[in-house]
Amino acid sequence: MRKLKANRTGITKPQPDRKTQRKAAAPATDAVVPLPAAGEGKRGEQGYLGYLLRQAQAGVRLTMERSLADLGVTPPQFGVLTMLNAYPGLSGADVARLTFLTPQTVGVIIRNLERDGAIRMTPHPLHGRIQQWALTPRGTALLKDCRQHVLALERRLAAGLDRKAETTIRKWLARIAAEMQEG
Repeated sequence: MRKLKANRTGITKPQPDRKTQRKAAAPATDAVVPLPAAGEGKRGEQGYLGYLLRQAQAGVRLTMERSLADLGVTPPQFGVLTMLNAYPGLSGADVARLTFLTPQTVGVIIRNLERDGAIRMTPHPLHGRIQQWALTPRGTALLKDCRQHVLALERRLAAGLDRKAETTIRKWLARIAAEMQEG
């Protein structure tokens, strides 16, 4: 809708609406800039390391989501199951720290896994208010099935790497994670 605005002489004339103003302000370009595919330009070897790590992580997560969907498990649920298997008796807060998830998200995941019979709660022996979580036999079986899917992804990630290169990359990634946590 066009608005009327009076000028100094009292004559009103139509004013363009905001949409028209934005169109007029935008430069006219006929050429469309093609977006680079993953691995090209700044999304490839010329890119920032942090961006490349994030891009790789996003690709791995998407592939993992697709792979675990057959089992009805999400990557965050897989992370929780993995950490509870490795470190039985963790609290929800500990699980959140280890899986890089918010306590609220972990709370939802834990409730769902407990409802499905994959984990069980036990009270902390000294601090009654702290809930500790551990896998049930059903959770152990579910994690075993998940691992088969994830190990296939791990093999894809390591394809083309010899043992030494894989070890070097693992050490580098672990070092980066530790150093960045320190600040």
